[in-house]
Amino acid sequence: MGFFKSLKEGLKKTRDGILGQIDALFKRFTKIDEELFEELEELLIAGDVGMLTAEKICDTLRDKVKSTGTKDPQEVRDLLVETIAELLEGDMEMHLDTKPSVILVIGVNGVGKTTTIGKLCAKYRKEGKKCVIAAADTFRAAAIEQLEVWAERAKCDIVKHTEGSDPAAVVFDGISAAKARKADILICDTAGRLHNKKHLMDELAKINRVIDREAPDCDREVLLVLDATTGQNAINQARAFKDAAGLTGIVLTKLDGTARGGVVLAIKEELGVPVKFIGVGEKIEDLQPFNPKAFAAALFENADKVGDFDIKMFEDEEEVQE
Repeated sequence: MGFFKSLKEGLKKTRDGILGQIDALFKRFTKIDEELFEELEELLIAGDVGMLTAEKICDTLRDKVKSTGTKDPQEVRDLLVETIAELLEGDMEMHLDTKPSVILVIGVNGVGKTTTIGKLCAKYRKEGKKCVIAAADTFRAAAIEQLEVWAERAKCDIVKHTEGSDPAAVVFDGISAAKARKADILICDTAGRLHNKKHLMDELAKINRVIDREAPDCDREVLLVLDATTGQNAINQARAFKDAAGLTGIVLTKLDGTARGGVVLAIKEELGVPVKFIGVGEKIEDLQPFNPKAFAAALFENADKVGDFDIKMFEDEEEVQE
């Protein structure tokens, strides 16, 4: 299945939920007035877009309607898709040009960190890059064993210590191994005990100091993994990690299992941290690099163009590649 088809299928619950009601809203109104914008704002908030983001979207739409002279409510729908894509734009690229580069993966337990690491390894190995995993979540029972399974699947080396070891020491050995084995990327797992926040943040700071000292010139990505099914709680988690960990990007998992896909907008707008990957299924290829225009189009039925992004051309290219 191609990228866009997989994305559209993964966002079905979101599309059928609140966003389906937005489609119905535009069909119900015969003219563009303030009542339409007020109802749209309420639906966006109900869809976990967040109040501040919903207000910004509606204010932008009002300006676009005025500047374009739009009269048909159905055309406002197209402007909405375009506005969503614009809000989601940012630095989605992974900056991994040095050898080795480091990816630090953080997040609370249960959000899909281990699976994300395995899928990242598989993705980069497919691109011809050599990865090493540092199993630095040394506190959660079975965390190391689960990573070993993924390392074997993705055919990646893994550096581990015994359960309860110092996580920073594991990262130190991981950096040494990545250099010695001429790996392209070192992916570091970390603990996720948010209930003991101060200790966890101190631990992350210690890991970052080790990377600063042992790999000062290496490119570094700090990815926070969030579970989309938790909605606004995912944003609260992101706030807790943002300042302490120096986040460079978000990985939003389990989008296929929730109607709360609008939380992507809230995360980007309220935190100013770009979404770099999204998970729309359980298969390895279902962890996808984030594309704002494709995401916005997939949120709405029959959206075929977002600005200069032509969905039909995109799908045709996928069919050729497949």
